[in-house]
Amino acid sequence: MATQTPPALHSRIGSAVATGRGLMRAFFARGARRRRQEDVLLELLGQLRLMTEEIHRANLIQQYRLTLEQMDRAIDDPSLADAGSTLTGLSETKRRQMIFANREYGILLMAHKIGVCGWDELLGHLRVLCRNQLFAEYWDRTSEHRRSLPTDSLEAQVGEVVDVMIEELADSPEEWWIVGPTSADPGF
Repeated sequence: MATQTPPALHSRIGSAVATGRGLMRAFFARGARRRRQEDVLLELLGQLRLMTEEIHRANLIQQYRLTLEQMDRAIDDPSLADAGSTLTGLSETKRRQMIFANREYGILLMAHKIGVCGWDELLGHLRVLCRNQLFAEYWDRTSEHRRSLPTDSLEAQVGEVVDVMIEELADSPEEWWIVGPTSADPGF
């Protein structure tokens, strides 16, 4: 004998299945909506990170612009050059040259910091700068200044590279384009 399901029971099972389907659709719809909201939030966070980095670069540029203005004033006015320099025993002309050498080095460092030039390009510019005798003298006179830099800072690592370049140039000035490291980007 076959069991027959009364029509009332069958309709209750059907409505339960229909209700279950409705709940599943609602659950998955909320899940999809939630995933979309999370995706939008992650995208906004990424844009916020990029904007924060851009503001940091803009602040670096502004700070360096102020520094360059002070250096320019010091180059133009010997009394200001004396106030801003820690180097002793220099003539007025030599002090201005040292300030200008510092300015040139700082511009290269800033260009790398803000992403205008990569590590390899920075090395190329430094190779050219290190060929200049006035820059080499400036570098020698300011060696004490670099001792207080944190060893993991960009400036300390670039300083080590310049030390090697100047040393290698002293040994073989004709091959200036190959002095220093070939690449080994420190990741700054």
